[in-house]
Amino acid sequence: MGYEKFDGRFDVAQHHEPIAVALEERAVPRFTLLIRTAKLVCGEAEYLCVIRDVSAEGVSARLFHPLPPVSRLPADPDARFVLEMQTGDLHPVRAVWEKPGEAGFQFLTPVDVEQMIRRSSQFPKRELRFTAQLPVKLVVPGAKHPAMLHNISQQGAMIEAGEHLKIAQTMWIESRSLPDIEAKVRWRQGERYGLIFDTTFRMGDLAEIIRLLQKRVGGAGKPPS
Repeated sequence: MGYEKFDGRFDVAQHHEPIAVALEERAVPRFTLLIRTAKLVCGEAEYLCVIRDVSAEGVSARLFHPLPPVSRLPADPDARFVLEMQTGDLHPVRAVWEKPGEAGFQFLTPVDVEQMIRRSSQFPKRELRFTAQLPVKLVVPGAKHPAMLHNISQQGAMIEAGEHLKIAQTMWIESRSLPDIEAKVRWRQGERYGLIFDTTFRMGDLAEIIRLLQKRVGGAGKPPS
């Protein structure tokens, strides 16, 4: 078994450290290039993005799929996101423009750009985790066990299962909403288990999985299925 590779998209898997480059001097606040993956949260919906540049007023980001329709109306008070960085920092933002594969956001609270870049450089990056709440099957030699996938990241997931699993135990995760994934148990806490994937998802692959999970669950702020 294996998982199908989705269409290739912008991949920053090799960019382990942010790239900060001062751009040309302008009358408006100067932008700084910051190549960093981040998460946009709008209500219950979550989206993977890559921050391209940042200023004291806002950021532009590379998108992997369109934002929810409400976010395309900058004057609408509901057109708000929370930008979650890999450091765990949260920044309320509002979408002010969007074009295919890219969008611009305005900060709704003051941001110290130098500190934002410094924290991104100094603190160990965290895996961005995306909510799933998806029933899955765990395939082990000779058996299949039901489980609930609570979240997923580029390199792993957290599940809840009634079946006792051993640390370092290898299995396959099966679901109609996901490609088959080979994983290994990394930690256990009661009936909750942290899994590490045998193969790290490319950014485009993870974004497509997140899109499929968003479509599976209805609700405000999510694209229609």
